[in-house]
Amino acid sequence: MNGFACKNPAWVQANDFSFSGLHNPGNTGNPFGSAITPVTVAQIPGLNTLGISMVRIDYAPWGIVAPHYHPRATEIITVIEGSLEVGFVTSNPDNRLISKTLQKGDVFVFPVGLLHFQRNVGHMNAVTISALSSQNPGVSTIANVIFGSKPDISTNILAKAFQVDKNIVQQIQRKF
Repeated sequence: MNGFACKNPAWVQANDFSFSGLHNPGNTGNPFGSAITPVTVAQIPGLNTLGISMVRIDYAPWGIVAPHYHPRATEIITVIEGSLEVGFVTSNPDNRLISKTLQKGDVFVFPVGLLHFQRNVGHMNAVTISALSSQNPGVSTIANVIFGSKPDISTNILAKAFQVDKNIVQQIQRKF
């Protein structure tokens, strides 16, 4: 399922059902100021076909998880430390932003396939744990998908779609 073969039951061991490391903070020293520690079927083979996974996300002050979506999962996020602005955008034609500032202990749901984001709005580090309704939820980060495709999406198409000059599109594409 989702590209992962089932393991022969005779070869299954306890390690196929465990993961150590969610207690370790991720390295937020990157342009986004966030770090994602996934726990999916890639880390725990025993999740295969069970329809669940999780992630730990660490945020530096004002760090973000850039706008993205999960094609195969709904996500429910719980704030463990800090304060986050979170939100998602509904589908066309409304494109409504549904957002809220969350505090420690708060929970928020991002429906499957909808564009969503998180941002630490505090001056201290923040930590969240998310559960996802797929063992292999996938992730499509919007900027990477649009400006980092291989091969590139035509600058003419992107310039028209974003209503900007082709030079701006090329400048952004060079960052990816």
